Amino acid sequence: MNFVTTSSPHIRGTERTDKIMKDVLIALLPTTAAGVYFFGMRALLVVFVSVVSAMIGESAWCLITRKDVTIMDGSAAVTGLLLALTLPASVPFWVASVGSLFAIIVAKGICGGLGQNTFNPALAGRALLILVCPVYLTRYLAAGTKLSVKIPVDALAGATPLHEMVMGELPKASLMDMFIGNIGGCIGEVSAFALLIGGAYLVVKKVISPRIPVAYLGTIAVLTLVFANGESPIEWMLYSILGGGVMLGGLFMLTDYASSPVTPKGQIIYGIGAGALTVLFRYKGLFPEGVTYAILLMNALSWFIDEHTRPRRFGTQKGGAR
Repeated sequence: MNFVTTSSPHIRGTERTDKIMKDVLIALLPTTAAGVYFFGMRALLVVFVSVVSAMIGESAWCLITRKDVTIMDGSAAVTGLLLALTLPASVPFWVASVGSLFAIIVAKGICGGLGQNTFNPALAGRALLILVCPVYLTRYLAAGTKLSVKIPVDALAGATPLHEMVMGELPKASLMDMFIGNIGGCIGEVSAFALLIGGAYLVVKKVISPRIPVAYLGTIAVLTLVFANGESPIEWMLYSILGGGVMLGGLFMLTDYASSPVTPKGQIIYGIGAGALTVLFRYKGLFPEGVTYAILLMNALSWFIDEHTRPRRFGTQKGGAR
C-alpha cells in the first residue's frame, strides 16, 4: 500500500480568498456611496486612484518577485479601497497613490504577502501619510461640501466633531447627523449607518466574527462614559463612538484575518486592547483621532495574544507534555 505524505493543513475550509474579498468589497459599497453622496465626485476619484494604484503595485510586485499575478483575488482592491476611505476627499491624488503603493509593496509584499503581513496594509499606508504629509490628512471638507475635481480654498475650513471634542465640548452636529453622515471628515468614516450595514453583512455572511467589533466598541463605550468630558456622559460616549474612524476601524480594520488573533479569547483581548488605546490616544495624543495607531499597535501584539490564549491540547499540561 502506498501512502502519500503532504504538508499541513490537511483539512481545508471551503472559503476562497476571492470570495471573501468580494464580500468585503460588497460590504464597503454603502459607506463608499455615502462618501460620494456627501463629498461629491472627487471622493469617487480618490477611491479610483487609490484602488488602481494598489492593483498596479500588486502586479508590479508579483512581476518583480516572479510570482503569479494575484490582483484577481481582490485583496489589492480591498486594501486600496480601505485606504481611500480613511482619507479626506480633498487630498491630492498623488497622496492616495503613494499610500496605496506603500501599503501593497511594503506593508504587504515585503512583509510576506497576503496572509503573512503583521500590520493591516491600509492602515500602514495611512500611518505613513500622517507622518510625511500630515497637512493633507488634517484638512477636511465642511459638512455637505460637494466637489467635482477642483478644490476651492474655502472648502477646506471644515472641522470634524472630534476636533471640537478636543476642546472638551460636545460637537455642534446632532447625533442624527453623526449617525447618517452629514458631518465633516474622511470619505468612509462619516456615516455610521452605512458602516453598520456593511458590518452586518459581513457578520451574516460569516466573513467576520462579532467578537472583535463588540469588544472594541464596548470598551470605547465604557471608558468614554466613565471618563466623559462635559455635562452629559451618555452623549459624550455616543459622539465618541460615532466620530472619526471607530466604526470603520472596528468593523473592517481590526477584523483583518492576517493581523488579528485567531483564538476566541484572544480576539476579545485584542478588541479590548485596541479600544483602550484608542481612548488613550484620543485623550492624550497629538491628534484628535487615535484609531490608526491603536490598531497598528495591537497588530504587533496579535501573535503574542494568540500564543498565550491557545487552548491546551488534550492530554498535556501547561509547560510541557504529560
